[in-house]
Amino acid sequence: MPIATPFHPRTSARCVSLFYKDWAGYWAVRSYDTTHEREYFAFRHACGLIDVTPLYKYDVRGRDAARVLARVMARDVRKLKANQVAYVCWCDDDGHVLDDGTVTRFDADNFRVTSSEPALHWLRRASRGFQITIEDVSHRIAALSIQGPTSRDAVNAACGGDVAKLGFFRLAQSRIDGVDVQISRTGYTGDLGYEIWMLNEDALRVYDALMAAGRAYGIEPAGLDAMDVTRVEAGFILNGVDYYPATRCLIPSRKSTPYELGLGWMVHLEREPFFGRDALQREKQRGSTRMLVGLELDWDEFEGMFRAHGLPPEVHPGGWRDARPVYDTRGLFIGQATSGAWSPILKKNLALATVKSDYAAPGTTVRMEVTVEYERRAVRATVVETPFFNPERKRA
Repeated sequence: MPIATPFHPRTSARCVSLFYKDWAGYWAVRSYDTTHEREYFAFRHACGLIDVTPLYKYDVRGRDAARVLARVMARDVRKLKANQVAYVCWCDDDGHVLDDGTVTRFDADNFRVTSSEPALHWLRRASRGFQITIEDVSHRIAALSIQGPTSRDAVNAACGGDVAKLGFFRLAQSRIDGVDVQISRTGYTGDLGYEIWMLNEDALRVYDALMAAGRAYGIEPAGLDAMDVTRVEAGFILNGVDYYPATRCLIPSRKSTPYELGLGWMVHLEREPFFGRDALQREKQRGSTRMLVGLELDWDEFEGMFRAHGLPPEVHPGGWRDARPVYDTRGLFIGQATSGAWSPILKKNLALATVKSDYAAPGTTVRMEVTVEYERRAVRATVVETPFFNPERKRA
């Protein structure tokens, strides 16, 4: 049975919908209202506040901390400066992705790894024989994510201006209502945003202070359904949906490499060996057989399929996660769309798909399966670059 996060006394009081889901063993709000629309538009036009405590968190310390993490990650985290955060992934020996997450460097020998899957065993396996300590702090550290164009103003008001000039993927030590917190300029919505980390016992004070400070900036508590739409707009992949951890795959074809997932930019090959390096070098030389792409569905054709039955077009009210076949223009299977959403801000029907590399070039026409009045059809779609939504304020 799921357990409550430290913010549950506040979030449960606001969750009139009673829509929850299990996220890593915790109760997580799907939407506070019976629909997620208000929360979505808070993310895109003001700021939304979401409880992200269920993320796994590991503190890695010691003289060999940087060396061990560089051995585990496809990205060379030794290059990180103090108070810098990096988006990372890590692989097995065959170059297949196990998980993606972040690494934060506090100082020379002090790091934190966040992940969506338990990673303690993998980190410990890599650290044997090194001078390093690894502590699972998931149960001690609470976290909030505040995202949207007014998030900087809200956080600034709560912490006294400490984040006014905080750079993208940087970390600051600060205080909110007299409580020590760590604030990183990171998030999962593809917009301007911050994540705030604190001890469990301080969670309610920080939550109340943020809600009070953010009232003037349109803050709204937000749940996972709204964030799922925003992460599709941002082109962000999701573990267990757009790819599967290699250790959970029953057949090789379900495993993915960083190059196949569009994460090749973070793979640093020219360095000491790391897990999966040799396999990734071979893949880079020969090329990948499939790629993750963005799809824009042809709205006129999509609408026409429903009109032929006398029906209005039906789009999923949030983000969908049921994999759907993708075909070429001749009707041959070339891959699968694994998640998608109707984007209210872009007014487009979007999907993330893994297709054969021959069909991955932007502008390529493909067809994605849709079901209309119990009949399986295929709607025209165009391969486009991601992110679909990428406002300047995210990095500015």
